[in-house]
Amino acid sequence: MLRNVVAVVLEDIHPFELGVACEVFGLDRTGDGLPGYDFALAGARPGPHRTHAGFSMDVPHGPERLAGADLVIVTASAIRPRYPEPLLEALRATVAGGGRVLSICSGAFVLGAAGLLDDRCATTHWRHTEELAERFPKTRVEPDVLYVDDDPVITSAGTAAGIDACLHLVRRLQGAEVARAIARRMVVAPHREGGQAQFVNRPLPEGDGDSLAPLLDWMRYHLDRESTVEQLAARVHMSPRTFARRFQQETGTTPHRWLTGQRVLLAQRLLESTTESVDAIAARCGFGNAAALRHHFGRRLGTTPLAYRRCFAGPAVAGVRPE
Repeated sequence: MLRNVVAVVLEDIHPFELGVACEVFGLDRTGDGLPGYDFALAGARPGPHRTHAGFSMDVPHGPERLAGADLVIVTASAIRPRYPEPLLEALRATVAGGGRVLSICSGAFVLGAAGLLDDRCATTHWRHTEELAERFPKTRVEPDVLYVDDDPVITSAGTAAGIDACLHLVRRLQGAEVARAIARRMVVAPHREGGQAQFVNRPLPEGDGDSLAPLLDWMRYHLDRESTVEQLAARVHMSPRTFARRFQQETGTTPHRWLTGQRVLLAQRLLESTTESVDAIAARCGFGNAAALRHHFGRRLGTTPLAYRRCFAGPAVAGVRPE
């Protein structure tokens, strides 16, 4: 169930990250046929709260508003050695009562202080992963992912990863069509492939030519083609060695892993929105056959194509018969 949603506001909160929660769950989209949410802001106390941007905002509720919430979102704020105990107790009670908690960026430190990251996998912004691991040694910190869903605790990295995590939860609880519709209104991708490593700033070598963005677009439009590193390098007039280095610098991964990820993403979209067979989808995505698609699907997503279709297909696809 995902109906009652509360965003936690602390002193020196980062308004952009709070805006992520407000944009996904705080707007009334029922006129578009989408679910509505009972959305509220709550702090350690009601009243004015400073923001990281220098202005203040009024928070109408204290920790008592978390009672009965289906989802509590703890967004980024200044990292502190301690957090208000009434708020931590309310977060623990949310999980104990069957609700979920989701952190964006440094919000993970609040969940850690509440003991909700003990013996769980979690992440935060790449600048804070080492500190998170040091402060909460019982937590298995994953530094190179956009978000971690260790149900009922979801943690995410920076701002955009907070969008990813929120849409992931909507997708899981309310279906792919709802998540896609919200993403479309926000003009963002409903799902991104990759981890934080691709967003860490890396110096680009001088004199290696222009961005690889046009080539990446070409590869996305030709996922059914088998292209070697040598062939891709030739398209951008680079040696294979220079191309491989440049590709890693721009995407944070290898050509093969990037291409496999894009093919899995296309397979997800086709499984959600078409009644094509797994064999046909495998061919369209460049995997060649259903066995190869099942192999890569399992490695990336931990499930099978048919199980994924049963969970996330739209109404027109949900009744498709297994092959």
